[in-house]
Amino acid sequence: MKNQGGDLEKTIHPLAAKYLRQERMPHMACPGCGIGQVVHSTLIACDELALTPENTVWVQGVGCSSRITYTLWKGDNIDAHHGRIFAVATGLKLSRPDLNYICFTGDGDCMSIGGNHFLHACRRNLDVTAIMFNNGIYGMTGGQVAPTTPMGAMTTTTPYGNIEDPMDSVQVAMAAGASYVARWRSTDFRQVVSSIKKGIQTKGFSFIEVLTQCPTQFGRYVLKTGDPIKILQWYKDHTVTLKKAEKMTPEELKDKMLIGEFAHRTDRTGVVERYWDMIKKIQSERA
Repeated sequence: MKNQGGDLEKTIHPLAAKYLRQERMPHMACPGCGIGQVVHSTLIACDELALTPENTVWVQGVGCSSRITYTLWKGDNIDAHHGRIFAVATGLKLSRPDLNYICFTGDGDCMSIGGNHFLHACRRNLDVTAIMFNNGIYGMTGGQVAPTTPMGAMTTTTPYGNIEDPMDSVQVAMAAGASYVARWRSTDFRQVVSSIKKGIQTKGFSFIEVLTQCPTQFGRYVLKTGDPIKILQWYKDHTVTLKKAEKMTPEELKDKMLIGEFAHRTDRTGVVERYWDMIKKIQSERA
């Protein structure tokens, strides 16, 4: 890596060297953003499960969540239309069920324009692992209000405060039929790695929401700070584990986001398995 002062030695993390295109680094996330933390967690999970760029495909939507993988991932990836990642992932998984599919999406991409596709991916129990980066705002396009923006928050499109209730994506995923559902903060490093591994190993639709700090938009407009440490403290103050929540009153839980593992079902088949069972049955009958 060169600069005006000459050559600088660039230290590449072994996981980055294994999975990411070094010539395209550094990545495009803003300083202090939580996306890099989640990408790191994902690469650790891939490495511990012996996934490779040859057997793993990334499907990403439009937004900050997709910008690292579509520029850096060594293997195949598809940057789908805004909100359409699960439609694209359905076609890919049905045609190549032998491959692993990891879907990177944001709260706007997944829960707003892509909400319908998200519901049906859960309903069909599509065998992919979806990781939703929830920064509570539209980060890439100017800080507009998102489906997950807290009540009362000021954004570029809610200058007098958000009057809508935020959508709880975890509850939606469980109600729609996802096999594995979890929510963590970007700083819950071990838990995020563990959940991603469980998601990849679980047959059916796995949904992992990660609360990611956004100093550029959420911090600036909602919390009036660009300091990522202060934003992380805000998430710490506004989250509580499922175990602790059991001993808290409704009043104590007001304005708190629950974190933990919400569902891990192994009793459902999914559309991919059923599709190939049908194909084999038809082929057998015609033989």
